[in-house]
Amino acid sequence: MKVVILAGGYGTRISEETAVRPKPLIEIGDKPILWHIMKIYSHYGFCDFVIPLGYKGVLIKEYFAHYDLHESDVTFDFSAGGKRQIHQRLTDPWKVTLVDTGKDTSTGGRISRLGAYLADGPFMLTYGDGVSDVDLAELVKFHRSHGKLATVTAVQPGGRFGALRLGKEGVVQGFREKPKGDGGWMNGGFFVFEPEALAYMGGDDTMLEQEPLESLARIDQLVAYRHEGFWHPMDTLRDKMTLETLWKTGGAPWKVWRS
Repeated sequence: MKVVILAGGYGTRISEETAVRPKPLIEIGDKPILWHIMKIYSHYGFCDFVIPLGYKGVLIKEYFAHYDLHESDVTFDFSAGGKRQIHQRLTDPWKVTLVDTGKDTSTGGRISRLGAYLADGPFMLTYGDGVSDVDLAELVKFHRSHGKLATVTAVQPGGRFGALRLGKEGVVQGFREKPKGDGGWMNGGFFVFEPEALAYMGGDDTMLEQEPLESLARIDQLVAYRHEGFWHPMDTLRDKMTLETLWKTGGAPWKVWRS
């Protein structure tokens, strides 16, 4: 099952960092948050990634172009014309497809542009700026059990986010904005979609969080997987510092992998 990680936005709420690099390359510890997200997925055996690019996307291409070099020991033999020899490869068994989807394209439009890569079966999707300890194997099992077109991971981080309105058996009935700490469930990313859901993603100016998800909810084709564990976005510099502290103190709940 392929994994889409949205990585094309401007990241304006953390402009202190995104002035020079795209948001998914902002580091937690000494690794980009994109790397952390990919490690979560690959821990559960999902290693085939499709990443739509936009703002400063060339830097993400350069990161993966040199990933093998950065993660391994290397010998440069300049007496032999600069011959390079890699030792002790420490890279993960990832397949990474990077797709230019336009600098100003919205989230739904970016997914639509990936249609050629995603039409052959169900796919997973999340945002390139949030981490969680959600059990992805259980998420996929849940998605397969209900037979609907889409599953969204619902989380309860607090009162500053929009909330999902859930009906019987977790079917999403709609959305409401910014509950005041009332325990409402919100969209935490970590989706699973059937390929038929691509028809709802719209054009370049379509936000995934608006018409596509609203349309799926109206026809009872969007179901929430309730996750009561850890979830945290990196929207602001304060968020980054929170995640950085968790990582450096060894208390990062999203680190579900061993090495």
